Amino acid sequence: MDREIIHSRLMQLVDGNKKNELRGALLMLNVVDIASFMESLESEKLLMVFRILPKDIAAEVFAYIDSEQQQQLVTLIGDGEIHSLLDEMFLDDAVDFLEELPASVVKRVLQNTDPTKRALINQFLKYPENSAGSIMTIEFAEFHSSMTVRQAMESLRKTGLDKETIYTCYVIDSQRHLVGTVALRHLILADEDKPVSDIMATNFISVKTLDDQEVVADTVRKYDLMSIPVVDNENRLVGIVTADDIMDVIEEENTEDIEKMGGLLPSDDQYLKTPIITLFKNRIPWLLILMISATFTGMIITHFEDVLSDTGKLGVLLTACLPMLMDTGGNCGAQSSTLVIRGLALGEVHFSDILKVWWREARVAMLVGGVLMLVNVGRQLLLYTFTAGVTADTVTVTMVVSVAMFLTVLIAKSIGCTLPLFASKLHLDPALMASPLITTLVDACSLTILFSIATAVMHV
Repeated sequence: MDREIIHSRLMQLVDGNKKNELRGALLMLNVVDIASFMESLESEKLLMVFRILPKDIAAEVFAYIDSEQQQQLVTLIGDGEIHSLLDEMFLDDAVDFLEELPASVVKRVLQNTDPTKRALINQFLKYPENSAGSIMTIEFAEFHSSMTVRQAMESLRKTGLDKETIYTCYVIDSQRHLVGTVALRHLILADEDKPVSDIMATNFISVKTLDDQEVVADTVRKYDLMSIPVVDNENRLVGIVTADDIMDVIEEENTEDIEKMGGLLPSDDQYLKTPIITLFKNRIPWLLILMISATFTGMIITHFEDVLSDTGKLGVLLTACLPMLMDTGGNCGAQSSTLVIRGLALGEVHFSDILKVWWREARVAMLVGGVLMLVNVGRQLLLYTFTAGVTADTVTVTMVVSVAMFLTVLIAKSIGCTLPLFASKLHLDPALMASPLITTLVDACSLTILFSIATAVMHV
């Protein structure tokens, strides 16, 4: 059934205060769809819908609604409901929720949390933001290496419902050192009397608690893992990061890179819920930087003003070609930088590959530049046929612009592919070297190339 039809029917039940029918209809939906429906509700209706859900379903739905509605619900529900909610939530979801709340609200929530869980939450909140420790969960299946398969399966049956995932289980020794991993299918198919240590994999992949979340996501992607163990400096198992959290990290990091590439300061807020003043603050710094950097472009034009003034009509023809030349250079630089930034993000290229990358892009630039140069010759001569006429002077301008275009493409692609690599070497975000900055540099280079050739050819 169409999503809009479902939402419309649910809204009719909410407006009619038909709680029993509404509860039944909601329980037929996925928790994500319930959360999506609740996003359109006002405070009073939001609270009513939340309260008619079973506790376990309510906790799952709560993890999927946005932080603003989470805060609304916390202020509306009683202390007992907060206690029940936190008890039902997985620890990593509870930590993510608390990280978004004001300190005063966090204090009230923690006061109504079980002491053991409160201690765990406080421990998680101490990990640096965006670290593996801050996004991990402790609800995972673990066995001691001395257990048999039968004992491990019995343990899993008793505790599996409270675990966030059981597809991969973790084997520890008496000191909680991680010694291996066991896939659930291996446990099910193995001889019950066989020790777990005989079927576990010892060549496992793990991350440290202080590793950046982007490193964690890259590792999970590289090795195609459903979850990854998190260990401390002494290789003691402290938690795992699951695939659903990894997807959130990837979305967050990609959004941040896109914003940087667009000349914006990163923001965690949804666009429609971001205050106007915040949008202004996120945009104005780069706009100011790019506006001031464009001063150099103006200085170049001023420096070569003789080329434009002393050549009369030819100067006008040259001026008309400036936007095309600068746009072509900027686009070529942006293409190269996008591919290199993606390669860096996926671990396909490194700074040590800079010469290989440059030589590859240089060859592409010569092919692209050659085609663009030939097409431009035909385009300009055809244009002059119907306007200024094809003369020795217009042919000269055509050749000057076309050669400048070829060199501009070569320079633009060289800048576009090397700047992100230099940024990564300096431990800067390569996305900072994307379109806005590269376009500014390429504009300056394209103007310098054009006017230098024009000066030499036209003897100004």
